[in-house]
Amino acid sequence: MDFQRVCIESLGYTLPAEVWTTDLVEEKLDPLYRRLKLPAGRLELMTGIEKRGFWPVATPPSAISVNSARLALDAAENLSVNVECLIHGSVCRDFLEPATACTVHHQLGLREDCLIYDVSNACLGIISGMIQAACMIESGQIKSAIVVGSEGGRQLVEATISALNSDKTLTRKSIKNAIASLTIGSASAAVVLTHESISKTKNRLTTATSLANTKHHDLCQSDQDQAGAAMQPLMQTDSEVLMREGVETGKRNFKNFLNQSGWRIEDIDRTVCHQVGTAHRKLMLQSLELDPQHDFPTFQFLGNTGAAALPSAFAIGCEQNFFKPGQNIAWLGIGSGINCTMMGIEWNESRIGSGKM
Repeated sequence: MDFQRVCIESLGYTLPAEVWTTDLVEEKLDPLYRRLKLPAGRLELMTGIEKRGFWPVATPPSAISVNSARLALDAAENLSVNVECLIHGSVCRDFLEPATACTVHHQLGLREDCLIYDVSNACLGIISGMIQAACMIESGQIKSAIVVGSEGGRQLVEATISALNSDKTLTRKSIKNAIASLTIGSASAAVVLTHESISKTKNRLTTATSLANTKHHDLCQSDQDQAGAAMQPLMQTDSEVLMREGVETGKRNFKNFLNQSGWRIEDIDRTVCHQVGTAHRKLMLQSLELDPQHDFPTFQFLGNTGAAALPSAFAIGCEQNFFKPGQNIAWLGIGSGINCTMMGIEWNESRIGSGKM
């Protein structure tokens, strides 16, 4: 997909005030570590994740998303009266129905004729929503949209710790499929997209390519759908195979991305990948022949924050002046399924709103 008229006007993100170090996670896993004689420090050594944050207990995703959306709209000089589409794109949502977008729309006070709905696509939910909004903007159906999502990792991490401590049949080998669940953190991100005719930043979204390698749809799966405040999820993830096949999927899509965008590797000034961990980032960048010095990671202090990971990492990088005006930036997204979506952006001006909850 090529876009000529779509701009990323602003971003907003929210991070949790409550932080769990990886050392604390291991302390909570003491019964398991004692039983299997696991060395302390193992989890951080394997993942590169030092800490992650969690929202206050029982905080609904919509409450966080409203905050991030307001931050993004404020950074865009309050386009809320003109927003014609709101998409909520995280894995986490308030209920099975209605759409979490309904609550966010009401709290933001957006116009009644605003198109609103939820999108679910694992770690690519927000990016998938951005592509849908961009297509509507490009075709002239709307002139502005906001895509937002909030991921909460507390319930998954706490449920995983409880399950690992209580299951006396586990071995060093069998616990591997639970490691990915212990890397999960919380974050929220919102992206405002506009038609170029009303954009003040002229940050052009130029290209998006996607590739679905769904023969590996069973490598990373949660329990059956249990969305809602009482959700106690567990996940099984074959991390080693998922990483290998995910990177292979990324390599194939990157070829498509270069062909579609017309960019050469040397034309890409900066990148931001999905935030999984040290091994995934290293292998992905090596496989795509991209310089790790040009990539901005946040997994060390946020963990894996699902659909919010890539846009929040980009927003933080903008605040730290890692992404600069005049640069070509590639977003390299991968989600379980396996799905891969990559986006090309010509960056010009950073308008970022941020906060904590």
